[in-house]
Amino acid sequence: MRQGVQEFVSTLLDHARTSTELEVMLNYNHEPGNEVWFPGDRQTLERLKLAIKYKQKNFVAHPNVQQLLAAIWYDGLPGFRRKSAAQQIKDVLKLACMFPVYSMNYIMAPESEMGKFMKKPFVKFISHSASYMFFLMLLGAASLRVINFMLELLPFPWATEILADMKKYERGSLPGPIELGIIFYISSLIFGELKSLYSDGILEYIQDLWNVIDFISNMFYVTWILCRVTSFIIVRRDLWYRNINPYFPREHWHPFDPMLLSEGAFAAGMIFSFLKLVHIFSINPHLGPLQVSLGRMIIDIIKFFFIYTLVLFAFACGFNQLLWYYADLEKHKCYHLHPEVPDFDDAEKACTVWRRFANLFETSQSLFWASFGLVDLVSFDLQGIKGFTRFWALLMFGSYSVINIIVLLNMLIAMMSNSYQIISDKSDVEWKFARSQLWMSYFEDGGTLPPPFNMCPTIKMVKALLGKNKKKRTKSFIRRTMEKAQAMHDKVMRLLVRRYITAEQRNRHDFGITEDDIIEVRQDISTLRFELLDIFSNNKFIVPDIEKKQISSGTKYGKILERQLQKDFQIGLVETLAQEMAASDETPVDVFGSIAKIVKHNRSVKGEKKDWNAIVRSNTLHSNPIGTKRSSLVRRQQRSIRRQILDEANLGLEMDTEKVVEYNPKLEEETVATRVAFVKFMAKTLQKREDEFEITGVEEGDEDEDKKKRTASRRDGEVKAKKDLTGTLKRITTSVKDKGKDDEPQPEVKEPPPLDTKPIKSALKTDSLKSKAPPPPPSKPEDKKGDQKPQTTQAADSKSDKKESKSSTSEKKDESKDSGGAKGSDAKPASSDAKPKDDAKSSDGKDDKKDDKKGGGKPSAPGPSKPKEEKPKVNKGAPPAGGDRGKSTVTGRVITGWL
Repeated sequence: MRQGVQEFVSTLLDHARTSTELEVMLNYNHEPGNEVWFPGDRQTLERLKLAIKYKQKNFVAHPNVQQLLAAIWYDGLPGFRRKSAAQQIKDVLKLACMFPVYSMNYIMAPESEMGKFMKKPFVKFISHSASYMFFLMLLGAASLRVINFMLELLPFPWATEILADMKKYERGSLPGPIELGIIFYISSLIFGELKSLYSDGILEYIQDLWNVIDFISNMFYVTWILCRVTSFIIVRRDLWYRNINPYFPREHWHPFDPMLLSEGAFAAGMIFSFLKLVHIFSINPHLGPLQVSLGRMIIDIIKFFFIYTLVLFAFACGFNQLLWYYADLEKHKCYHLHPEVPDFDDAEKACTVWRRFANLFETSQSLFWASFGLVDLVSFDLQGIKGFTRFWALLMFGSYSVINIIVLLNMLIAMMSNSYQIISDKSDVEWKFARSQLWMSYFEDGGTLPPPFNMCPTIKMVKALLGKNKKKRTKSFIRRTMEKAQAMHDKVMRLLVRRYITAEQRNRHDFGITEDDIIEVRQDISTLRFELLDIFSNNKFIVPDIEKKQISSGTKYGKILERQLQKDFQIGLVETLAQEMAASDETPVDVFGSIAKIVKHNRSVKGEKKDWNAIVRSNTLHSNPIGTKRSSLVRRQQRSIRRQILDEANLGLEMDTEKVVEYNPKLEEETVATRVAFVKFMAKTLQKREDEFEITGVEEGDEDEDKKKRTASRRDGEVKAKKDLTGTLKRITTSVKDKGKDDEPQPEVKEPPPLDTKPIKSALKTDSLKSKAPPPPPSKPEDKKGDQKPQTTQAADSKSDKKESKSSTSEKKDESKDSGGAKGSDAKPASSDAKPKDDAKSSDGKDDKKDDKKGGGKPSAPGPSKPKEEKPKVNKGAPPAGGDRGKSTVTGRVITGWL
């Protein structure tokens, strides 16, 4: 979870488009009562401090954050980063040499130009670094005893006398000039650390390990000063009150003389002071990663020493118990002359060996140095030792060497190697995080003056003590500013989160195969299933009664919106979403699908989607040799509308019927259901026209003379084939009809076994529409005698195979009537099956009422509607998909008129 949060906040930074957004996010302070930041104020970077506190390294090392920090760091030095290395070194040395002048000017006039320049972070860093380098120079001079060396170089007798007196009166002496400067510097450093501890608090102060190192080094220096003072007091007491000469050579001093203790503390403090340079060098891109690796290794060494100390202490106790007596014998041999004077001349080996195992502390030291190979087996040849004791001691020493050297030291090497590899893999992030910590320490408003000038009182400090710098603000003003800052921050965060979610959704959409694609395939399979069930149902097969589930969002984009509403954020919702759902006429079964549908509708309302294909085609037209350019544009527009109608043919009532009106203006005054029925009825014809255009590349009105001739000849062949097929069908129908009249006197058969002639009639209708042949004159009533209702025809066709031999005479008699009936069916398919007027009165009135009672007003079954036959009276129980059953007769008559 922590890694996920780091990645999320780092990704949010990628979507910050302006520096103002980044500053608002990084300077926001969530704790009430603190300083409120507004654009144009001094950067507080409270949010960045919080990220550093919780070790959010990826957030801190982000390029946008680093760019902002670098701009603040080099403020006041324009063009510094673009200069060459030599020019940069020159400017740095100039600032370093001028830091006393800048410091004095800031003390006297902190609001002057030079005083404000001193407050710049980079200038402050150079001043503090130069001051610390001067302090290290004093430490080095004290370590090298520069004053003694200079007195030795002088050829004057008084210089030699001064040097002799310094060596004679060294114990309890007063500090020299260099030591006085070091003491003054240490006092100013301690004063600065106390101010930092007071302002930050002890917990935040301890979290920075460099503060801990400063504290340790300062403690050593304080110990050095106190021991020097103690030594001075002891010497003056012996000299003034006891009349004892306290000045004697160093070799006769007490082992724990305060002067010796002060020198040890001063040496330790000097080590830590010089190691502080590693922290300053972390600003360099080459030394910074090494400094981070060194710090990580030191932490590993500290962890390792817990286990190592346990092993060392265990073996030290064992060796001390086994060899203490024999070590004591060696000690008596070494100090046989005097209890405090060892005899190195005659008992050198005894004086060296007895310390190895004299006590627990000496034994622990011996085992520690044995890890580096500094203790040999001769140390076990003690005076009076027995063979078994020596063997057991050597066995224990071998076991310690195996555990310590082979196991523990190799484990330490592996730990340090692993730490270095981790830092090396993320060296850029680790170094930028460490550098940011260094930069942030100089972004604070306080601590401008470097040591030792920070101990001098300034005008700013005097005003702060007098309370003149405090700004009086009322509670209402503070509350208003906090609310304003909160609103500004919330606005920026909403923008960043919106951009983040939009980018994530875009990436998810662009990613290959997703879960939405699988769901789309499953829905396509389900649609195919119901289409097969409809086909079986139309052909009188017994199929299970399965209802289609509501598909909330038909397109792939709608399904993606639905899934985002279910399991993800959706930022495209508008405030009127609930009102639109409440105002919807339909009761949605799937809530998420309905919301996705409304979201999609809202987006389409905000801005109509442009048809870029139509725009491109309109700008890339070629001259047409046949017809004018205006007619070509009209035909192209008609083709575009036809494609759109075919794409939305399966949407039912949800389709855009305005396109249908634009394609056929006669539908302008009709209802939506009628327009949808027209699309259902003309879908195959429109698709045939589209396929013909894709194959030939010629639209009606665009073909030349040769193409017209080829098209006319092909159409003549098709008409001839249709006539032959229609004549054959009519002959079979007439022969069966005559035979059926003899066997069955009833004119209609309610439930005959069906013969599926729908594909043939559908093909005839499609070909007739495609051929665009001029319709023949309407047939007379006597020509329609051969046409019967579909029930009679199907009943007659079912018996045609049994009575084929008896129908030859009737076929010859009805040849003239067949040709007339075929023409009537081709010319006017909507009325090809109509009866004479005297029969229509009885059949139409009764059958229509029966059909209305059966199917009128009931919703149609889900799935595609049954294929329509070329007859005027469509079964009213099976209306077009998406329409009302009660309007099927009217719709059929309207379509008949259009055709």
